[in-house]
Amino acid sequence: MDDDAGSSSSSSPPPLRIVIVPWLAFGHLLPYLELAERLAERGHRVSYVSTPRNLARLPPLNPATAPRVDLVPIPLPLVDGLPDGAESTNDVPDEKRELHWKAFDGLAEPFTRFLAHACADEATRPHWILADCFHHWVAAAALDHKVPCAMLLPTAAVLAITQRPPSERGGSRAVTLPRYEQADTAHLRDDQGASGMSFVQRWSLTKERCIVGAIRSCVEWEPESFQLVAPLLGMPVMPLGLLPPSISGGRRRHGANTTDESEHATVGWLDAQPPGSVLYVALGSEVPLRAEQVHELALGLELAGTRFLWALRKPSGAAVLGDAADMLPHGFQERTHGQGLVTTGWVPQMSILAHGAVGGFLTHCGRNSLIEGLLFGHPLVMLPVFGDQGPNARQMEAKKVGLQVARDDKDGSFDRHGVAGAVQAVMVEGESRRGFVAGAAKMQQVVADAKLQERYVDEFVQQLRSYTVRGDFTTAPPTSSSS
Repeated sequence: MDDDAGSSSSSSPPPLRIVIVPWLAFGHLLPYLELAERLAERGHRVSYVSTPRNLARLPPLNPATAPRVDLVPIPLPLVDGLPDGAESTNDVPDEKRELHWKAFDGLAEPFTRFLAHACADEATRPHWILADCFHHWVAAAALDHKVPCAMLLPTAAVLAITQRPPSERGGSRAVTLPRYEQADTAHLRDDQGASGMSFVQRWSLTKERCIVGAIRSCVEWEPESFQLVAPLLGMPVMPLGLLPPSISGGRRRHGANTTDESEHATVGWLDAQPPGSVLYVALGSEVPLRAEQVHELALGLELAGTRFLWALRKPSGAAVLGDAADMLPHGFQERTHGQGLVTTGWVPQMSILAHGAVGGFLTHCGRNSLIEGLLFGHPLVMLPVFGDQGPNARQMEAKKVGLQVARDDKDGSFDRHGVAGAVQAVMVEGESRRGFVAGAAKMQQVVADAKLQERYVDEFVQQLRSYTVRGDFTTAPPTSSSS
């Protein structure tokens, strides 16, 4: 840790005051809460801003850092047609997304009031604001109050594709992206209905008003694309490292109960399985597989014949269902009894990934899940669905960490045979699995290197501090050698 941890010393610089405003999705809320606590460990004061229900569903703060992390609630405005309590993206049906964006933009006024109040007193005035990449109104308020603002960036793999200059796109872009993925990204420039603003507009306005980027990545994780980010964006980029959760248990996911994770039924089931024999299947809380895709995934797991533990979520477009039997092919659970376990409730993902019986991870390739899986060196079966998941999966496949499920290039569909083939390649002992295990072990050396990850946070703090010392609101701090 840096010298800020010893802030009682008369020679130590005063702590920084930092405001963090994550996007309203738990894939953003959780890692940036991790960042807030790591900054607080170093003696800095953090205001972590989100909506009341989202804050209430966060895991408890570490008692050692809690006094220096203020959870700041700003109310999500009511929008006709948006379900009550729909504050995170996990709460919002697909057909209501545009209304969620409209409510999100309504957070501008309460955030501006919060910032004005904080800036009214030099004792509480923030030194920095870290705004997620869609938060154009956060960056605007920071500019109005002359507080430097850093833009929290998506993965370098995504930026290297989406920020490529127009003269360099065309054929090379078509080769890089499957056709179904190109179709999924085509709407990014379209207005989001009721909100009247596109993803690209939000991104561009935020970027214009920020002086630096801050990215949850590092050159060791993605050397092939990391160095491209700063020149593509035309702004300095400061690495945060990967912010991996603690191996000693990690964070409880939103919606977790208070039961001891070691006593959870899934952990008990794993205790009875042979070492390294189980494929853990989890596609996150927001991956909208349709019912027929859930069936193909199930039949592929059955066909593969390997042991599996499946954390199943309700299919996209399905009614609220009682249990797994309602979502799965007829007779699936009876036929796979003894081979697999399907659960529809909350599961202790970190405890599962840490268990000796788990030998692989079937994942949608969200950044959090990738980092958690590779923290334990698990080879991957990859089934990306939307957003940054496709680029993440291709990046991991190039590193020979695992294998993607075969997809139809036109519509992205997959079938049971593609699932079974990928599962067997990753899980069945042989040359193929040995190669994927070796690739995952190399990435584990990066993710699980606590000294490396802590050094990135230290260097990030040093860069923020070098800027505040200079007091220039128009230029960025010099970047460190690691960035």
